Amino acid sequence: MSQIFPKSANAIARMSLIGVVTLVVFGGWLLMTLMRSSWLTRQSEIIEQPVQFSHLHHVGGEGFDCRYCHTSVEKSSFAGIPPTKTCMNCHSQIWTNAPILEPVRASFKNDTPLTWIRVNTLPDFVYFNHQIHIHQGVGCATCHGRVDKMPLMYQAQSLQMEFCLNCHRNPEKYLRPRSEVFNMAYEAPADQLALGMRLKQEYNVASVRHLTSCSVCHR
Repeated sequence: MSQIFPKSANAIARMSLIGVVTLVVFGGWLLMTLMRSSWLTRQSEIIEQPVQFSHLHHVGGEGFDCRYCHTSVEKSSFAGIPPTKTCMNCHSQIWTNAPILEPVRASFKNDTPLTWIRVNTLPDFVYFNHQIHIHQGVGCATCHGRVDKMPLMYQAQSLQMEFCLNCHRNPEKYLRPRSEVFNMAYEAPADQLALGMRLKQEYNVASVRHLTSCSVCHR
């Protein structure tokens, strides 16, 4: 009985299997690359704001402390957005006629808040508490980057799950003295691991098992 399929069919079948596997692997790689891309995470993307507020000028130049504007960052999960009155504390006396600040003056005059667009955003199913991170010695720059060098604010980190887990699995790499939390120019010392281990005990940081539990961030 003659063969139904020619011998070349075996080669075609093998090539088809290789092609399918290659396509699956390439699709997985493409998906992972897309998930980490700035197009999806919006990392380093400048967000248009009602006023072009410069952290470079206010923090880096004038030396404003984060807490002057973000007043609830030490006692709340939310850092807080400053009311227009905070801006006018200075700008009722300086740059009083600057065109760029007209939205600020109008907001204060009409008693209508400025609509700031959040730059560092997390999904609704993720819970983040500023208070606990600051209390445990995590610096603002760890997540927000060197805002004192940002003419316009952008998201410095991907803020994806792997970014958070990297810190939760190895907190000793990132902890700093509480007195340095708001210091943008702080640099980790050569003995950071030893310092981090000491601060973990001193600040009573939870175990890695607890920090990597799903319920810590997903509530």
